Amino acid sequence: MDQTLKKQYIAETNHGIPAKDALQKLKAGNLAYLDAKTCAGDISPDIRSRTCREGQQPYAVIVACSDSRVIPESIFSAGIGDLFVIRVAGNVIDDYQLGSIEYAVSHLHCRLVVVLGHNHCGAVDAAINHDPEGYIRFITDEIRLAIGRETDDLRACCLNVKHSVAVIEQSLGIRREEEQGLQVIGALYHLENGSVEFLS
Repeated sequence: MDQTLKKQYIAETNHGIPAKDALQKLKAGNLAYLDAKTCAGDISPDIRSRTCREGQQPYAVIVACSDSRVIPESIFSAGIGDLFVIRVAGNVIDDYQLGSIEYAVSHLHCRLVVVLGHNHCGAVDAAINHDPEGYIRFITDEIRLAIGRETDDLRACCLNVKHSVAVIEQSLGIRREEEQGLQVIGALYHLENGSVEFLS
């Protein structure tokens, strides 16, 4: 299959693919990323032109931390139009994130939502070890709600991810979509080696 047909096939098959297939694409993309030195995703002029003309058809929603070391498109070897990415410090969920998720699910037909946390998260550390002021407090208060008295970094990061998944699943719109095959799952990105651990 030549590259043009391959790109067309990928774009056409991204639209509304089942959650299990989207998850397999993410896992395969992460495996490709582990030894990559450059992004493997399609960012060509052709794909820019096509997605501008025909619109986006992402195969998954990724809610990720804003940390500059966590780049979902690179982590999953994805290109333009592949992932609907929402980034916020500490991968916390509020009404804005929920609205963005509901848009991607109901209008773009994404069947998989992944909350992607990471180890050594500064926002989680701030919630455990500091008492920040200003608007940062909105983030750390939500994380404290998620982690309780947990002080271990890795366990706290996992609890925070699971809390965000639970908040998403409380949305009435998301619950309706789950009945139609939507999956909402958590994952943890390991900064030291680039691997993604999907949480059950």
